[in-house]
Amino acid sequence: MKKGILAVLCLAVSIALFAQEKMYIHKSDNFTLGALISSTDSIYFSNDGNLAYFRLGSTLAQYPVADIDSITFGENSNTIYITYNGSSVKVINPLAFEGVSVVAEGADVTVTSTSASPDIKYNLTGITADGMFKIYSDSQYILQLNGVNITNPDWPAINIQSEMTTSVEILNGTVNTLTDGVNYADPAINGNGETEDQDGAFFSEGRLVFSGSGNLTINGLGADQHALCSDDFIEINGGIITVSSAVKDGIHANDGLTIAGGTINVTATKDAIDGDTGNVLISGGSITTLNIENDVKGISCDGTLTISGGTLDLTLSGDQSKALKSDLGITLSGGNITIHTSGDAVLEPSGSGYDPSYCTAIKCDASISVSGAIITIVSTGKAGKAISSDADILITAGTINITSSGNGATYTNSSGVADAYVATCLSADGDIIIDGGSLTTTSSGSAGKGISADGTLTIGSSNNTPIVNITTTGTRILISGSGSNAVYAEAKAVKSDGDVSIDNGTINIASADDGIKSETSIAISNATLTITNSVEGLEAPYININSGNVSVKSSDDCLNATFGGGGEANDGSILTFNGGNTLINTTGGDGLDSNGNIIINGGTIIVHGPPSAPEVGMDYNGTCSVNGGLLVISGTNSNMTQAPGNSSAQYSIKAMSNTSLSSATLFHLQNASAEDVVTFQPMRNYYSIIFSSSDLQNGATYSIYTGGTCTGTNTNGLYSGGTYSGGTFKKTFTISNKVTRVNF
Repeated sequence: MKKGILAVLCLAVSIALFAQEKMYIHKSDNFTLGALISSTDSIYFSNDGNLAYFRLGSTLAQYPVADIDSITFGENSNTIYITYNGSSVKVINPLAFEGVSVVAEGADVTVTSTSASPDIKYNLTGITADGMFKIYSDSQYILQLNGVNITNPDWPAINIQSEMTTSVEILNGTVNTLTDGVNYADPAINGNGETEDQDGAFFSEGRLVFSGSGNLTINGLGADQHALCSDDFIEINGGIITVSSAVKDGIHANDGLTIAGGTINVTATKDAIDGDTGNVLISGGSITTLNIENDVKGISCDGTLTISGGTLDLTLSGDQSKALKSDLGITLSGGNITIHTSGDAVLEPSGSGYDPSYCTAIKCDASISVSGAIITIVSTGKAGKAISSDADILITAGTINITSSGNGATYTNSSGVADAYVATCLSADGDIIIDGGSLTTTSSGSAGKGISADGTLTIGSSNNTPIVNITTTGTRILISGSGSNAVYAEAKAVKSDGDVSIDNGTINIASADDGIKSETSIAISNATLTITNSVEGLEAPYININSGNVSVKSSDDCLNATFGGGGEANDGSILTFNGGNTLINTTGGDGLDSNGNIIINGGTIIVHGPPSAPEVGMDYNGTCSVNGGLLVISGTNSNMTQAPGNSSAQYSIKAMSNTSLSSATLFHLQNASAEDVVTFQPMRNYYSIIFSSSDLQNGATYSIYTGGTCTGTNTNGLYSGGTYSGGTFKKTFTISNKVTRVNF
């Protein structure tokens, strides 16, 4: 019998030498071991016939004959097949004598590879409720998930103790599931005497690179573990990866991660995706995250976070949580990003009071740059922030739409002073630059703000024309005091502690309070600025309108140059017009108001003044000098009605009527040759007209008519072209001073 088996083996080997490359030893324990025929020196038996010896190069392997089911011959292969079947496994290891050892205790599989080959594949399939796959490898390799379902009640389902790169192929059409236990057993001790890390249901010491188009679901149940974790780097290029639960992070990579493709869905107790000390780069794929706990992140890292492509949908409901969070910088140059936050701000003890910690959609400790992404943010939590930077915000391209409805609230700040924390759509501790793209913000919460910069705000440039739409509708919040001593937090559209420079673009503002407020200056050039609703339109110590088109409607002062002290003294503030077209419409305050001086060097300024005294169309504490341009102001019959000053280079008139004229009644001025000088239709009933133009000449005679019609084009109440007719003659007068006062 022994001689017969040996003869068969020898004959098979001799035949196989010419036809096949590898001999496969099939054992009764469901292990198949492969050996290169070219390395097979001999096969023989023990004297009693119970053992079979295989001399393979310098290796002598022996197996009980009873444990050998069969021996076959086939092509060479670098794929190790591991099939889980309940409490056992079936293993086909073609590299058993080439540096790859596979052992199993029940369904706990441990691989040790000393092979230098980078092309070894481990193909996992089957189901086990108490098993694992663990590997030590000296070289990079490929891990194929081929419809495997591993649950390990004691440790990770997949535990990679190799620092080499693992390429994970999620094979097409397969469904794979990995689940760890709630309470881990004590970890093993490695060859260096160190405790092995086992930080997740799918854990790796080395880099993980995912590809393929199959499904992988990770159920992270470990009480102190992540779901998918690498102590190195994670790269995802394909596959449908679902983290259904994680007690800690859903996906955690100590040295950062990149996502270029695939579909990723993460639900986690802690952070959804965390690049830890590294960077996060997302250039493709579809990512959905859900976080419901307090003080967690959707996607975060200590390094830089860059999104250049892909589709992201991030949802957070926990207080003071952050959807996108980075320490060193956020760059959003592409992709479609949707963020929903509903968490509240939290007051943290600080000094003599508290510091608010906000729930924020996009938060960076450094600068944020948007240069092409499509961003949609919906924030509903108390004092929620949409985009917030501890440094600067730069927007050069892309589309940003922000809807904020969270209310603000009062608190005691760290200095022990009553204060308010409020929702803000765009906020920076440094500068904000909007040099391109489209930004739309809508804030309806109490005292909610559109844009807030502790530094400067710049919109547009000579070659770039952004579109900015800011709306606030929230009520104000009483912080302290009452009556004239009351201090409020208000729903301002744009607030800046530094200079506001609007150099180009289209800006539309509707505000429950101030349209634009700066602590230093506001300058407008080239842009089209339209404020359709405000309490005060523009407010700053220095306001300069150099060119462009400006339209402001307010219930109080439309343009207010002030240092904020109030009173009737000249505080040094200046309102300057150098060009452009300015339309002013005040429903209850002063049209042009300066606590210092007004200087008009050029441009067209149309002011539809207030409906009643004591408010006026133009009010200044210092001087008003008109040196060029066209100025027309309709207003009340207040004794505070002011005309330009005698220091002007250009002539002006102040025409007053003792009776009210309806808004349907035109005001017409013509020269002695019956040529039109101005035809104007105020928006509301009026008593007075202030007018200055280079057409007014010293010593010339002019006539005032009211009513009638004009066939010209009406632009904001000012007619151009056409013919005036049918008016009622009121008065003829002669220019004799820089300011000529006329009663009609």
